Amino acid sequence: MRLVLSGGGTGGHVYPALSVAEAVREQLPAGEALDLLYVGTLAGNESEIVERSAVPFRDVSAAPIRGRLPWQMAANAAKIAAGARQARTILGDFGPQAVLSTGGYASFPVALAARGRKIPLAVYLPDLTPGWAVRAIARLAQRVAATAIESLRRLPSDKTIVTGYPVRSEFYHVDRGGGRERLGLGPEEKVLFIGGGSTGAQRINRAIAAEISGLLELCEVVHVSGPGDEPWLREIREGLPDGLRDRYHLYGYMHEEMPWAMAAADLALCRSGASVIGELPALGLPAVLVPLPLAGAHQRTNAHYLEKHGAAAVLEEDGLDDVLPVVGSLLHDDVRLREMRDASRQLARPNAAARIASLVIDLAKEPAR
Repeated sequence: MRLVLSGGGTGGHVYPALSVAEAVREQLPAGEALDLLYVGTLAGNESEIVERSAVPFRDVSAAPIRGRLPWQMAANAAKIAAGARQARTILGDFGPQAVLSTGGYASFPVALAARGRKIPLAVYLPDLTPGWAVRAIARLAQRVAATAIESLRRLPSDKTIVTGYPVRSEFYHVDRGGGRERLGLGPEEKVLFIGGGSTGAQRINRAIAAEISGLLELCEVVHVSGPGDEPWLREIREGLPDGLRDRYHLYGYMHEEMPWAMAAADLALCRSGASVIGELPALGLPAVLVPLPLAGAHQRTNAHYLEKHGAAAVLEEDGLDDVLPVVGSLLHDDVRLREMRDASRQLARPNAAARIASLVIDLAKEPAR
């Protein structure tokens, strides 16, 4: 089977596509190979993530499908048109039986090209609120998958199913003890995991830097800062007293170790991109979520979804000065942490990737339209 994956901008679009591809491979009949190609842009970080997974990558021109000013809209439209032409050539050369899009503006030219070549198209919506790109792609697609029932009123009802968020299988095969051993964490210490998504979060990083000594008095900290902020945070770490320095575990980026690091934690502090809807429940990890203000309603909707179900607390970015008391109160409340952990696990959907994979395989068997 030949399958094209597309979606870009952040890891929240890329990892679901790779998770579904893994599930497709597992569902194919014995002896049938899966030939993959990922089509995205070089503007996001998808090429780095994809290449680490040993999947071939091709780039196309792309831009947001709307702009704030008329000349921005015109320039974006020209980039999209160019990207669609490039994608049409790529799809013609590769000859996929289906295309799976996971959203982001990088995937829109690919969806246009798939429609033009009459290649079956499926789209998966990671966020609870569909953005402009996903809504546009959903109109072109034959099948649409959504993370939660809350998304259905914004998507075509006749071709949309709720599957849950497709999490990398590793998240269901890690444990607290193993994570702590791998990262050199104390077996009985409280552990705070801090992450800003695949590209980091400078505002969170600065708030953590301002309170790092107080946080390290409370717990050990595993901080995935993003590569851009790692150098100056490393300097701060080196300036800490000996007794605190070894409690601060700083990483610019994680890939294979990320599930283990999160499994080792008692609490997470992170942005609320789409991945939190799948990864936190997969691990039963309570969280303090800090929505990115510039991400439209997406991150805020994701954060409040987990908060509504009792799995997370929400801390707005302008309240990050209170990060120490907020984190401290939760880490010292074992009853609430246990309740949040149980609530989070109730939201896990271990079969999400398999359900989307079945949808893609069935779609690939349908005649061209």
